[in-house]
Amino acid sequence: MARAQKIELLECGCGLPDDSSSERKAVAVDPDAKERNRKRLRRIEGQVRGLQKMVEDDRYCADIMTQISSVHEALRSVGRELMRNHLKHCATSAIKSGPAEADAMYDELVDLLYKHSR
Repeated sequence: MARAQKIELLECGCGLPDDSSSERKAVAVDPDAKERNRKRLRRIEGQVRGLQKMVEDDRYCADIMTQISSVHEALRSVGRELMRNHLKHCATSAIKSGPAEADAMYDELVDLLYKHSR
């Protein structure tokens, strides 16, 4: 089993399935941060539609690449906000839960940092 799959299966006190589904849920989510992320993602969705139109219209490649860079940065911004929430609530809860949960969370965090630092 791949390491990423193994981490998903660990019960770490964070992201455990709720009673109504098998989906993992955050321990807590700041409502203001959630709304900011929703707005950012809607804006990003519009930017991606704009990119599609630019490609369809045979726009200048450098202009399209500039817009792609803008979308990347916007997605990184959402990722930073999510990482902050994950550290503040989910990771803190798991680490306080005990050594096994803490170790699983440390592995998850290392994997997240590695994946998102590329």
